Amino acid sequence: MTDYIMDNAAQGVEALKQKISQAQLPQDVQEKLINSLRFPGTGVEFEKIVSYVEFVLGLPFNKSSQDILDINRAKQILDKNHYGLGVVKDRILEYLSVLILNSKNANSEAFHAPILAFIGLVGTGKTSIAYSIAESLGRPIVRIPFGGMGDPRQLRGVSRVQPEAEPGQIMKALKNTGVNNPVILLDEIDRVAEEGRVNIMGVLVELLDPQQNHAFVDHYLDFPFDLSKVMFIATANNTGSIATAVMDRIEPIEMPAYSDEEKVVIGKNFLLQKAIKEAGIPDKMIVIDETLWPQIIRPLGFDAGIRSLDRTVQGMIRKIAREIVEGKQGPFRITVENLARYLPS
Repeated sequence: MTDYIMDNAAQGVEALKQKISQAQLPQDVQEKLINSLRFPGTGVEFEKIVSYVEFVLGLPFNKSSQDILDINRAKQILDKNHYGLGVVKDRILEYLSVLILNSKNANSEAFHAPILAFIGLVGTGKTSIAYSIAESLGRPIVRIPFGGMGDPRQLRGVSRVQPEAEPGQIMKALKNTGVNNPVILLDEIDRVAEEGRVNIMGVLVELLDPQQNHAFVDHYLDFPFDLSKVMFIATANNTGSIATAVMDRIEPIEMPAYSDEEKVVIGKNFLLQKAIKEAGIPDKMIVIDETLWPQIIRPLGFDAGIRSLDRTVQGMIRKIAREIVEGKQGPFRITVENLARYLPS
């Protein structure tokens, strides 16, 4: 039985060596993988080596997505996905314009764009606008939530000598997207746990600094990986708990609170239509009296964002969906007389 296990391990090692030789890897990485197979062991130890090699082979060392460099298209996407926010959109379009010019200039030195950081209250559109930037460029996007993060190893990875060894979220994001230039959204970087704040901010500095991120070392990989092509975008509710060194490396863009007038437009033209579509209800089946929107957008008082408004609209549509399933015929008109029945309690 022991000889059989050893034979299987030897065959597995040879198969991995062949994969390594066929992959287009940097020379130092190829040598590191080959060296890791010199004493692969058996059983669990061998499985760990296999997992490590397979993970590295899946990293996009040389594969990039092709950017869509069209400023008019970017403007259309921003307008389609976000109402208002004129100043914010202008800042984004200026940022993309510089990116486009540098991408088209063959003589331009390596361009290091500033890290955009959207700062604002909950529901003001920080996360969704990052997705719109990725959509406008045609890049895949991965969100890494920082809320409650207390261990920098979640970003940096855990060494393979540790029992809980695994790659960090940055390298996992690159492997999952399959390209070396995705958009990585560092979401709510101000909400990390206090006990890990100093160390996590230190990793953030390395990620966001173009002088350092071209050789980012994940402890699981144990070799430097070039992150200079990644577009990092950060969000935060406020900047009070963000380290000064991180602030020095980002370009904060304040997300304004929505006015009641803007919320009415967003509720009628975006959130209501989205909720109806998601519920599978036919168009024009639901009509809401115009005069009711002030009560719909402020059922619980003032809210800077539109998240609570979205929940309210979703709740109203779900109540109508139930009535349809229970056999009630439409169309459904929400009036001052029946509004209380449809508003979520």
